[in-house]
Amino acid sequence: MAKSPGRDQRAPMERLVRIAAVLAAAGPTGVHRDRLLRLAGFEGADPASQLSRELRHLTNQGWQIDNIGGPGEDAIYAMTTVDNRLRVRLTPAQQTQLRRAVLLADRDDLVSRLGLPADARPQDVAASVPAVREGAATALSTVVRAVRDRAVLRFGYKGTARVVHPESLRSQNGTWYLRGLEESAVDSGEPVKAFVVARMSAVEADGPGSAAPVRSVRHTGLHPMTWEIDPPVEVVLRADTAYEPDVRRWLGEPRTTDQDGEQVLMTYLVTNREALRARVNELGRRVRIEGPEEIRREVVTALARAAGHATVEEEVGR
Repeated sequence: MAKSPGRDQRAPMERLVRIAAVLAAAGPTGVHRDRLLRLAGFEGADPASQLSRELRHLTNQGWQIDNIGGPGEDAIYAMTTVDNRLRVRLTPAQQTQLRRAVLLADRDDLVSRLGLPADARPQDVAASVPAVREGAATALSTVVRAVRDRAVLRFGYKGTARVVHPESLRSQNGTWYLRGLEESAVDSGEPVKAFVVARMSAVEADGPGSAAPVRSVRHTGLHPMTWEIDPPVEVVLRADTAYEPDVRRWLGEPRTTDQDGEQVLMTYLVTNREALRARVNELGRRVRIEGPEEIRREVVTALARAAGHATVEEEVGR
């Protein structure tokens, strides 16, 4: 019987297996993007996008793959060895709750509940977590309990007393971040903020259930510009045509582009303003924010504060 017409899937499947095998062998050190591109043998104008597509296929099958490259550096992808059978069988909502439970579980308490002697503790239960300095250990423990019990947190941060309704606790590159809404922002629709746990002082938690529900932030892709953290806003950038590839490399594909002589106007739908500011700073003079004025002002204010200068509004308020 003749085969029905269709695309031969053998080559794409072999390519996925090669990528997964190299990532698994590399472990936590990861694999540079260029090596994966050579391994996959991608051709065309945009091999990086082809690689991103293959990595999405693997993550959809339950593999955990993260870009561990630093800001402004080329991508380095690392695969965390996991049992992906649960991820394939569970719905996205169930996966989120499972990850939340694993992160917030008190491991020593879990061992006790399972009735295991200390010397028989499974390696999975004793899995290491990013280290924190001694002074921040108590703060981290309090934050963990507050997120787990949905309790209001009170702490000092950058010289200001904060009252925060927690959303989640996450670790990135060895640093723990609390994400939540400040008391004044609970009913205002303001975006979730991130606080470095190690920078908190005098951390206290109210009773269980005292915090208001906080909408979880969606991370729809590996690129931070796709993360849905802030209310969406259209931002127009101007750049010389010679720098257009640089802008696309840092910010991704724009929604629209308009040619203006030797310059190009690029419109992006921004849902992560912090990521936009970081990438515009990296691009420097190669790009200019045309609008809206609110976004341009945010970038200028952040640069002024980083340089130790007061903004116009701050000078007037003195």
